[in-house]
Amino acid sequence: MDNNVIYAQNDGALSRFFAKIYGLVGMGIGLSAFVSYLMLYVFSDNMVNIITYHPMVYYVAIFLELALVFMSSNAARRNTPAALPLFLFYSALNGFTLSFVLAAYTQATVFQAFISSALVFFAMSMVGFFTKRDLSGMTKALMAALIGIIIASFVNLFIGSGGMSYIISIVSVLIFSGLIAYDNQMIKRVFASTGGQVNDGWAISMALSLYLDFINLFLNLLRIFGNDD
Repeated sequence: MDNNVIYAQNDGALSRFFAKIYGLVGMGIGLSAFVSYLMLYVFSDNMVNIITYHPMVYYVAIFLELALVFMSSNAARRNTPAALPLFLFYSALNGFTLSFVLAAYTQATVFQAFISSALVFFAMSMVGFFTKRDLSGMTKALMAALIGIIIASFVNLFIGSGGMSYIISIVSVLIFSGLIAYDNQMIKRVFASTGGQVNDGWAISMALSLYLDFINLFLNLLRIFGNDD
């Protein structure tokens, strides 16, 4: 990563900044999809072995993912050379853990959820890019709702209510759809507030946010569509 890359403050530079961010988002999603494919179709025997005899491997990977999110975000904000490798490593590891989730659904359901996620992501990105309204106030409400959803999800681990899980997924789709719009507006705000003096660390930081928005949107749509399987 070239830490000296600077984007001048003009429309062309803003477009290049968005292209940089979305290139990274696409790279992360593509890497996750590739690793999931390998686990599901090439190393399926290894996956069964992990599920049957070594489930701790999966749980360790989940905790490592959480650590990598914080490490990658921190490295990106400090614009260190480790930011991009950490982001890519996280994306690959997320592909590994996602494969265990995807194994529970049919190919048709996974494809339907992915296409729907891509369409919602594109639509809300356009909303965030073109809207003149400040979305900061909405985001505070979304973050509060997200905390509520996390608590409700934790409680539902013990209750095991299918209806509650379905409602949580629907609300989560609305939350992450709103966050996608906000994060796209934030890209423009960061660009403007720095006078176009935006380094690659910020691009990775925003790419990580959008990547997380997409993955969470996808997982919740997957649960909604998979409810009929």
